[in-house]
Order: sequence, then structure tokens, then C-alpha cells
Amino acid sequence: MAIGAGAAQRTGWPALIALALLLAALQLWLRPLLPVDETRYLSVAWEMWSRGDFLVPYLNGEPYSHKPPLLFWLIHALWGLFGVSQWPARLLPVVLSLLALWASARLARRLWPGQPQVVPLVPWLLFGSAFWMNFYTLVQFDLLLVVAALAAWLGTLRAAEQFVSGWLLVALAIGLGGVSKGPVILVVTLPPLLLAPWWRAEAPRGGWWRWYLGAGAALLLGTGGALGWAIPAGQAGGETYRQAILWGQSAGRLVASFAHRGAWWEYLLWFPLMGLPWILWPALWPRLRQMPGADTGVRFCLAVLVPALLVFSLISAKQAKYLLPLLPLAALLAARALAGGETPAMRWRLWPVGVLLLVAGLALTGLGWSPHGAPGWSTPVARGWGPSLAAGSLLFFSLRLPLVAAVRGLALGTALSTAALYMAVVDPLAGQYQLQPLATRLAALQQQGHALAWRGRYHGQFQFLGRLRQPLASLRQPGSLRPWLKAHPDGYVLIRYPAARPDVPSGLLVQPYRSGALVLWPAQWLLRAPERLDALAGNA
Repeated sequence: MAIGAGAAQRTGWPALIALALLLAALQLWLRPLLPVDETRYLSVAWEMWSRGDFLVPYLNGEPYSHKPPLLFWLIHALWGLFGVSQWPARLLPVVLSLLALWASARLARRLWPGQPQVVPLVPWLLFGSAFWMNFYTLVQFDLLLVVAALAAWLGTLRAAEQFVSGWLLVALAIGLGGVSKGPVILVVTLPPLLLAPWWRAEAPRGGWWRWYLGAGAALLLGTGGALGWAIPAGQAGGETYRQAILWGQSAGRLVASFAHRGAWWEYLLWFPLMGLPWILWPALWPRLRQMPGADTGVRFCLAVLVPALLVFSLISAKQAKYLLPLLPLAALLAARALAGGETPAMRWRLWPVGVLLLVAGLALTGLGWSPHGAPGWSTPVARGWGPSLAAGSLLFFSLRLPLVAAVRGLALGTALSTAALYMAVVDPLAGQYQLQPLATRLAALQQQGHALAWRGRYHGQFQFLGRLRQPLASLRQPGSLRPWLKAHPDGYVLIRYPAARPDVPSGLLVQPYRSGALVLWPAQWLLRAPERLDALAGNA
């Protein structure tokens, strides 16, 4: 069922979309493309585009097997419409985020058709989490996975009544998830298919044998769609690439990941923290405990959330963003809990955002009060925002609003605190991540015929920014610097220094980079300074 104008008004879509776009505009304005992930992904898209090869992703001249191609294909489609620049690619995750918010509301409507009061809360609870607000403008693969998972869940619910269209939607979602981020899509789509007799109140039309027959067909069709790219790409990319995408991205990667560091219990800590500021709301927790266990919608969410969290916890390679597909389920459960316990006379305090603002304000203010002085990285931070944030927190400690208004107020407060921290912290530190001037210089040198190299492991930071047509030599092996310099006496090598102001001769191009600096050395300068080469070799 489509969300009509009345439902849109109740959900507050115009206000939510305006808030999301305004916050995105601020973030994208203040923050450059971040190395190494954002610059790397756009560099892969650029190399595919410049080579005219849209089957096999490439990075720095070699097949790139770490990620499937859907994100790159979408960027190519936008470049075809609007031209090659960073802005279409950077706006893509914002659009995906809005699509995920809309799909989450649709999912709430299907899970609780008799409780329309749940629907207006879901997108605001999801967008209002601090993690989502600070992630949804990053050029990453995870929002694609979120959208694919939501489509699969909607298809699963539809399949009980509309057999063909429901399972076709599940198959499409699995296929898109497979070319978005690989087999991990199965971690969040298989549990509700297998556990349907537990979460459904009654058997679907045709019985359970027909259900599992449809689920199996959807799984085969969806994985077959993903293999429709992987098999020809493996043939075109060579043996190493074929082994990586057909084994390394599936069972091999899962098995190898158990050797990586990361305690099994970390996600049990991270996942609740991703729900800030909502987890600070005392009224939420008793309502979560009071939710009826026989509720089909609640059981559906738990049928996905618990097994997926268990599987993610068993895989030792851990990053908070891997849990992003589970955030819509948390928002659904929170919305069901809050709406189920509301009465018209209730008023809700907004102090969770007040706590965030107060803590952030005191932290910024206190940076310069340390007995050892402010940390080096914080020197450019605009500490004057600290008292402003702390003072602004008083408003949220005093407000009392009805439930829907309170949820929107908390989301607005989280957005304001995010915007203030961007202006106080991100904007002053942005120069340490702004690689465009150096990329432009590298492009000019490459056009003049100079060979370029990066000492260490190169992640493609400059291929897109400089629109480079040739790879940079990656001097990763100890002792590889001197032979390269001798073989390319008119070349240039980028060397990363841990100090923000390295001890190098004047006249060299020095680019701030993270907490240190990048220095562009002409090969001749280093060849004429053997003591510097010896020092660099000792630090290899």
C-alpha cells in the first residue's frame, strides 16, 4: 500500500526530507572526500570509467576484488547524466538514505497494519540516531545493503499473500545485495525466511511447503543474478581475481575473518551505542520490556535481529558500519514500544539530546584546560563552540512535548548537535584530508611524463581527484625505494611523515595528511642525499 498524502503529512516527510538535505549540504560543504575509503571508491569508479571497462573494477591499474560493482555502476550512471565530478557520487548516499527511511516506514505499515501510530515514528527514530546522521553522507557500500535488506524484508512479508511478486522482490533484493556487498546480504535475509513458522501467527496461503519452495527459488534466483556478474567478471579479471571474488568474497573470506582481531562481545556494546541519543531515554526501556511477545511484527524484527547479530559477532572482523542494516529493525522496535505505551495526555522530555549537547560542549571547552596542554590534533579546533553547545543544552532539558513532536524534536536536536560539531571540529581539521591540491600537482607531473610512486601501500587516494590515467608505483617492499629512484631519476615519490611539520628542505610540496604530512620528493633530490635515503630505509 502506498503512503498517501495524509500519511505523509502525519509522518512529516517534508520536514524530514528538508532536515536531511540541509544537514547533508552542511556536511558535504565542510568535509572533503575522506581518504582512504571515499577517495579509493571514487578512484575505482574513475578507473573503470576511464578504461571503458564496466565489468571488472580496477584500482591503480590492478583488478580490485574487495567490493562488488553496484556502487561503481550507480556512480557511472550519474556521471553519464551529469558529467564526471565528485558531487553526483557524494549525493548518491543521501538519496539512498532517504530511500531507506521511506522503506522503513513501509515496513512498519506492513508489520503493524492496525497500528498506524507506529509509522510516523520510524523514519525519525532511524534518521535521528547519531550514527546514521554522521554516516549517511559518506560514499560507502553499506547503505546499498540497507536498501537491499529492506526490500527483501518487504518481499518476505508480501510473499505470504502475493506469492509470485513477493518472492520476485526477495530474489531481486538478494541479487542487488550480492552485487552491493557480497554474500553478507544472506545474513540479514535468510533468518526471516527460515524462522517464518515462529514469527508468523498462521501458515501462509498454500502451507509451509509452498513457502519454503518459494524461498528456495528466490534464493537461487537472487544468487544466480549476482553470479551473472561474478562469473564473467572472474573470467575477464584473471585467475587471482576470479579466486578472490568467487571464494574470497564468500566462504573463504568468512573463514579467514575468524583470524582477525575483535572480541565476540564488541557488537553487544557497539550496537546500543549506535542508537544514541535514544538509548538515553528512560521511558523507552520499560516499554521495550512490555511489548507483547505474540506480536507478529515484534517477532519478525527479532527473527532478523538476533540471528544476524549473532553471526556478525562470530565473525571477528568488526566495524560499527557492518551493523547498519540492523538499525531499521531497532527503530521499528523502538517505535512499536513507544506508540504502544502512549496516552494523549503524556508529555515527553527531550533531555537525552541535552546530555549529548552538554557533554560535547564541555569536551570542546575543556580541550585547552588540560594540565599538559591541548593535544596536538586539537590545535585548530574551534573551542568557542563549546560554551554555545553547553548553553543550548538547557533548552532540551526543559522541553516537554507529545510523543511524535518529542521524537521529531530529539531528531532535530541531534541534527543541530551534529551540525555544531562539524563546524567546531570537522571544518577546522578538514585541511588534513583535503588532497585536491596535491592531486592536481600529480596530474600535471604525470601529463609531463614523470613517473610517480608512493612509498608504502597505496590506496588510490589521488586517481580520481587528479583524474590520473596511469597508476602510481607502490613501493611496499623494504629496499624498493632506492632501485625505483635509480630507474626513474626524473620521477617523483610521495613519502608520508608522522610529523605535521617534517624536517625536509624548503621548496618541497608538503601536504598535511591526517595527523602527519605527505612530502613530494623529486627523485634527484633523494639520490643526491644518501643520508636521507638511509634514514628512510631505516624507517621502512
